[in-house]
Amino acid sequence: MAKVIVDGIEVEVPQGASVLQACEAAGKEIPRFCYHERLSVAGNCRMCLVEVEKAPKPVASCAYPVMDGMKVFTDTPMVRNARRGVMEFLLINHPLDCPICDQGGECDLQDQAMAYGRDVSRFTETKRAVKDKYVGPLIKTVMTRCIHCTRCIRFAAEVAGVPDLGATGRGETMEVGTYVEKAIASELSGNLIDICPVGALTSRPYAFTARPWELTKTDSIDVLDATGVPIRIDTRGAEVMRILPRQDDEVNEEWMGDRGRFSFDGLKRRRLDRPWVRRDGRLVPATWGEALEVLARRFRGRVGAVVGDTVDAEAIFALRELMLRLGSPNLDCRQDGAKIDARERAYYVFNSTIAGIEQADRLLIIGSNPRVEAPVINARIRKAVLAGLEVAHVGPPVDLTYPHRRVGLDTDFLEGAARPMVILGRGALARPDGAAVLARAWELARPSAEWNGFNLLHLFGGQVAALDLGFLPGPGGLDLAGMLAGGVDALWLLGADGFDAARIPPGVFVVYQGHHGEAAAARADVILPGAAYTEKDGTWVNTEGRVQQAFAAVVPPGEAREDWKIIRAASAALGVTLPFDTLAELREQHPLFALRGLVRTPLPDSPPGEPGPISDEPFVLPIRNYWQCDPITRASPTMAECARVFAPAAAPALAAE
Repeated sequence: MAKVIVDGIEVEVPQGASVLQACEAAGKEIPRFCYHERLSVAGNCRMCLVEVEKAPKPVASCAYPVMDGMKVFTDTPMVRNARRGVMEFLLINHPLDCPICDQGGECDLQDQAMAYGRDVSRFTETKRAVKDKYVGPLIKTVMTRCIHCTRCIRFAAEVAGVPDLGATGRGETMEVGTYVEKAIASELSGNLIDICPVGALTSRPYAFTARPWELTKTDSIDVLDATGVPIRIDTRGAEVMRILPRQDDEVNEEWMGDRGRFSFDGLKRRRLDRPWVRRDGRLVPATWGEALEVLARRFRGRVGAVVGDTVDAEAIFALRELMLRLGSPNLDCRQDGAKIDARERAYYVFNSTIAGIEQADRLLIIGSNPRVEAPVINARIRKAVLAGLEVAHVGPPVDLTYPHRRVGLDTDFLEGAARPMVILGRGALARPDGAAVLARAWELARPSAEWNGFNLLHLFGGQVAALDLGFLPGPGGLDLAGMLAGGVDALWLLGADGFDAARIPPGVFVVYQGHHGEAAAARADVILPGAAYTEKDGTWVNTEGRVQQAFAAVVPPGEAREDWKIIRAASAALGVTLPFDTLAELREQHPLFALRGLVRTPLPDSPPGEPGPISDEPFVLPIRNYWQCDPITRASPTMAECARVFAPAAAPALAAE
């Protein structure tokens, strides 16, 4: 450790730390544009200048290492004049776009010009102008505003692993772009907007729609993949205007996948906003009373229920309780038919944790492409690879954005590893021999009490909670395949859009409860309009078993209601009234709702799955089109444009379909 004195305050920082980090440890604010905590040091904006004792001139604190006994001054006449000079140079060619710039109100350049800049400009020559670049349907560029901090270049190359961006030219002719005009082919490209300190890179879908001070901000969770990224939903009135990530070093650091960030325009299209019932072979609008009356009359006999992949835990629990009160063990939450062993929690969660990826020394990925199934987790893997992690992959050739070897399930790749890690994709379990694949993956991971390297990577935010709550066939109960083979007279689909509704036998009475009108809704006899994840308070559990709470940002459209309320009303109509009237009373019914954060899972005494022969059939990855794989994204015009640009041949959206 080195002792450094910053403005008279003594702090201890590790040897090799920068002066900027020492200043922050002392509680001093240092302005910066190019420096970012999660990117390599560039040292090219010079805004972070400070004075160091015995140094002949101001030094760039982000790139200057500390030495024991160093004295640093952050607010002297020399420092103030140096920063004002740097700011004056930065603003020489910057256009006065603040009134029309989407970064206005939350712009680092605005804030630092106000705090550290001059109030006059001495530049009278003609300002330069730079042609805007096309980098895809998600990012709008105004490159005349670019201050050449190179954050975007470093993020693309270091975090996203897609080195599409670079700089050409020198001095005044320098320009940031893709050289050959093309869309940035990364599932993390929206993070470029967040890290750009000026208005050079802004959100194309959000352009000219709102100012930050007009928006109401609500904390929530991204459920469109299983990472459980904490998000902030910005709304104006009853409309979601944008979605941004919140920082959590244990989950997402500060990154977010593009699908969860940009698909919100699908929330207002193809929505179910009123009940419907089928009369004379046609679906017609109905009142809630009429819909519940038909349900109460016809949801009888052998009944079953299936929950979808993005349903909140409260609704899953309510439907499970309803089915149990009706005496039905026919429950399933595995629309893909994955051979998940739910006897122990360690069999179906990401035991190493997302942050624990950085502790592993060897990683084997089986039947999964984390780049499209969980882009933020893939970025964490890439970060670990850059620090020395070795990776091997079992499955079809994929571009994971980092070096890896292709091996088979008979591999000895993990032998000798002190902390071996296996990531098993759900697609690897959705095969006839899925139980044998599960057993083999557990064997390869060699879990122990000190280190459990077995990890199941789920695809969506509602899948782990359904397993935690036991929404699976009970004794003598049927799974989804059994129900679709004619084992039930009536079927309740709660947000279940991940299988082919044409497989439902004729004559089966179908209740569809959800928020978008897709094939499953078209097959229904009764449609009960529910709320999307942005429209309700709810609990979700991510792939590592982290229990997270989300809050309603807007109200459901029309006559749609929160899902647990619909199920509670249906239970009364069916004569088996559930014992809760409020969300708080519902949450008192199960211990899961009292938990928050990461729930540690003990090591089971026995292995999961069923050891046996494994077919030579190649693994099929579950997501072929990252941009359109759930009802919200399939309804989103922005995601449709992304699919057209990035994945024109990737249909259907889910391999299971």
